[in-house]
Amino acid sequence: MMGLIFDIESARRYESWYRSARGRAMDRFVEKAIYELLDPRPKERVLDIGCGSGNHLLFFNKLGIDINGVDASPYMIDIAKRRLGARCTLRKGMAEDLPFDDNEFDLAVLINTLEFLDDPLKALREAGRVAKRKVFICVMNSLSWRCIIDRLQGLISEDLSRHIIPYHIWGLKSYVRKAYGPIPVAWRSEGRGAFGTFLGLSATMEYTVRADNLLLKISMGKKEQPVGGGLTTSRMFPK
Repeated sequence: MMGLIFDIESARRYESWYRSARGRAMDRFVEKAIYELLDPRPKERVLDIGCGSGNHLLFFNKLGIDINGVDASPYMIDIAKRRLGARCTLRKGMAEDLPFDDNEFDLAVLINTLEFLDDPLKALREAGRVAKRKVFICVMNSLSWRCIIDRLQGLISEDLSRHIIPYHIWGLKSYVRKAYGPIPVAWRSEGRGAFGTFLGLSATMEYTVRADNLLLKISMGKKEQPVGGGLTTSRMFPK
């Protein structure tokens, strides 16, 4: 389940941070990283996992993309519905157990979501299950000075930073490999390479061909013999 499900108070704190100078800096980074790493195409379907109040769904909507969001917080979903109206399909649900079919979307994004989850690996596998083309992840970088200061402040103040589990690029890549296997990934940071304040990573989904033993019987005189097999495509994620 989600490590932190936003209530009114935590949502207020997050929105306050989002409107701060640092929040705006991350927003600019996210938009640039989406263009460079996700390469969204008009009329594609995107699922924003942990969509919150819909900040990034508004951005995707401007790109002409079919927008969909899911969040564990009914309070945040209500805000997003008021902001987005009929433009967006919104559902309440957990990132680790998405209420959607396999390959239902072209793209799945987790923007400032992974940091709040108790089981990030399960959430990544779910994102890969519902996405046909790419999964995009954006997180705060645990190796940046800004993140270290935030974590220290969180020890002595009632702040969202105490609930956040940031990632460095090697840890993020490790989770992606465990979730999807050796698939193509690309990443960038805001600022100083592996030590930049924010990290963005995209994973390109791939399919594996496997053989299914589908036996067909045909009549050959007095005997019936099984012939042939079937080939199906299936996404094979590591266990």
